[in-house]
Amino acid sequence: MIHGGRKAAGLLFLGDILTFVVSLWLTLVVRYGQLFNTDLFLDHIGPFSILFVIWSLVFYMSGLYGKRVMLFKSSLPDAIVKTQFFNIVLAALFFFLLPGIGIAPKTNLVIYLVISMLLIFLWRLALYPRLSIPRLRYPAVLIAEGEEADELVHEVNENRRYHLIFPIVISPAEAKANPTALAERIQSAHASIVVTDTNDTNREALIPQLYDLSSFAEPAQFLAFQDVYEEVFDRIPLSQLRPGWFLENVPRETPLAYAVLKRLIDIVGGLLMGVVTIAVAPFVWIAQGFEGTGPLFIEQDRLGHNDSHIRTYKFRTMQHSDEGKWDGESTNTVTKVGSILRKISLDEFPQFVNILKGELSLIGPRNDMAALGERLAEVLPFYNLRYSMKPGITGWAQINQQYEQGNISPQSIEETKTRLAYDFYYLKHRSLGLDIVIALKTIKRMFFRVSSW
Repeated sequence: MIHGGRKAAGLLFLGDILTFVVSLWLTLVVRYGQLFNTDLFLDHIGPFSILFVIWSLVFYMSGLYGKRVMLFKSSLPDAIVKTQFFNIVLAALFFFLLPGIGIAPKTNLVIYLVISMLLIFLWRLALYPRLSIPRLRYPAVLIAEGEEADELVHEVNENRRYHLIFPIVISPAEAKANPTALAERIQSAHASIVVTDTNDTNREALIPQLYDLSSFAEPAQFLAFQDVYEEVFDRIPLSQLRPGWFLENVPRETPLAYAVLKRLIDIVGGLLMGVVTIAVAPFVWIAQGFEGTGPLFIEQDRLGHNDSHIRTYKFRTMQHSDEGKWDGESTNTVTKVGSILRKISLDEFPQFVNILKGELSLIGPRNDMAALGERLAEVLPFYNLRYSMKPGITGWAQINQQYEQGNISPQSIEETKTRLAYDFYYLKHRSLGLDIVIALKTIKRMFFRVSSW
């Protein structure tokens, strides 16, 4: 299916309505335990149809059908969460205040909130991008240079799934030196979008010149190179980082509502992990015994929130623990039992102790063993700022980064730099919506093992 412009909004709208209907059906299945009950469904579909229209209007007012949704997706998870919570509040008012409906909504609404949230995430973030190919790719001017600029051009121009294409790529210095030539190229390419490096020293003189150009096909839209790079790669371009970036993009205090919800989720998740750990520990101990002697669990000195040191607990997966070393720097090897535990991430479950103590979160930047983290901080600028929030068992980097064949974690400075770029992206965009995305993709990896982790 090909979409663009109004067709894209129409496709999203139809998908949202279908998702609302399917969510209602699943809610009734869960609530009443009946797979097909026509009378029950018809009793609910009437009043819920009114809500579907209202919810679609809320989606529209929230910008979820706008062009920016097609171009940029980083704020989409949080927008979905907030919009769905608002829609549930509207539904509660609708059922409680409007007489004559005859439906007891309390339990149904709670179930519907969970199911509809998950299905909207699935539709908007997973299915929709795969059903659609942009018919219209907006010609854009890229005014930037360097390795990350080259990476962006190659990724966007070689993949039709993006709504941008860069027929014009020019360095800031060259654009500033010859704006007339740039204007001619813009006119020939019918470009209306300018993506420029806002950190470049030529920017102050260049932007006014671009605004004065009359060669744009339509009123020009100016985007920051850093923002477009983030949207395409879901990570921060490290070359663009300055000390002021953290003041602008990483809040010093976590919003109270988010902090409370995150802690509640951590407690529930930690308790579930504890139950699983206790249940499988005897079997892991027996299996380890066939490969030789050694402890069932290991303790590691790892970095925690604000560079604190914490003792974490894991099922032993290697012959012994080498703190502060990359794989290959010692003769330590992964056991057969350990390989299985790592593939299903079961080796991480004993860290439920750290989660319940409040030292770790389920989701956050993955922490390093202390000795290795200190080595990395010496060679990578701003590295320790990834610990400005509580580290997690899984995170944005773990569900996105592809390591070298056979590696389960970064095993080089270059791989660690990529992980750092993902971690800073999470620090900037962290929200309940993004946490839900990470949780769902983590579960997917645990059960389906799409890539090595």
